[in-house]
Amino acid sequence: MSAGARTTVAVIGGSGISAIFPEGPRTTHRVATPWGAPSGPIEEGTVGPLRLLFLARHGPGHTIPPHRVNYRANVDALRSLGAQAIVTVSSVGSLREELPPGTFVLPSQFVDLTKQRPTTFYDGGRVVHASLADPFCPDLLGHAVRAGRDAGTPFAEGKTYVCVEGPRFSTRAESALFRTWADVIGMTLVPEVTLARERALCYACLAMVTDFDVWAEKPVEAREIVQTMQRNAERMRTVLAQFLPRLGGVPTCGCARALDEAFV
Repeated sequence: MSAGARTTVAVIGGSGISAIFPEGPRTTHRVATPWGAPSGPIEEGTVGPLRLLFLARHGPGHTIPPHRVNYRANVDALRSLGAQAIVTVSSVGSLREELPPGTFVLPSQFVDLTKQRPTTFYDGGRVVHASLADPFCPDLLGHAVRAGRDAGTPFAEGKTYVCVEGPRFSTRAESALFRTWADVIGMTLVPEVTLARERALCYACLAMVTDFDVWAEKPVEAREIVQTMQRNAERMRTVLAQFLPRLGGVPTCGCARALDEAFV
């Protein structure tokens, strides 16, 4: 690998993605951080020459709700193990007719409506204003677009994700309002994306649509979401098999320099 090459990538699996190593991980890490414990053990394996880390966002058995995930511990633990990029897989609701359940989406912007989550590593001592004008790594997004096409599951690109606190679903009034702001809705993007920027990591979210939220008249039902999520998960594993091996080498982005002008 040449200088500056990306050699270690982390995947945070959301709803439906509980493992990515077909033959099991080679190593399991239990990590402590200044912000407490991450959601669970971090698994390590390889994809070609690339070292791969995997963490289940909601913990073993999917027991941690989105508003209780220790996002700071998750991101810091992955960074401490050498991650240079974080790829997350998340289930989302659709706010657009042209994004039906089963669609894969690549957000390029977000709106933060979370209420009670720590969103920064810098609570005092140093003042940091990290730019989130372009929140997602263009290098990772480019690879994801090509991998989705090659896998026969193209991504809808350039979409906006509105992140709400959860764990409840939207009211009809909220859903109608969110449609004026965004294309998809979820509960886990923030603060993962902001924390990754503060650690100068490449970050991308591969989102899987499970439902139409409540703007489409029918209330969201958890049972139907789980069924769609299971179908999405199999297709996403096919995309990841195309996507992850492409992430080695020298990245074309400037994510590693994200904090060069952020410190006051």
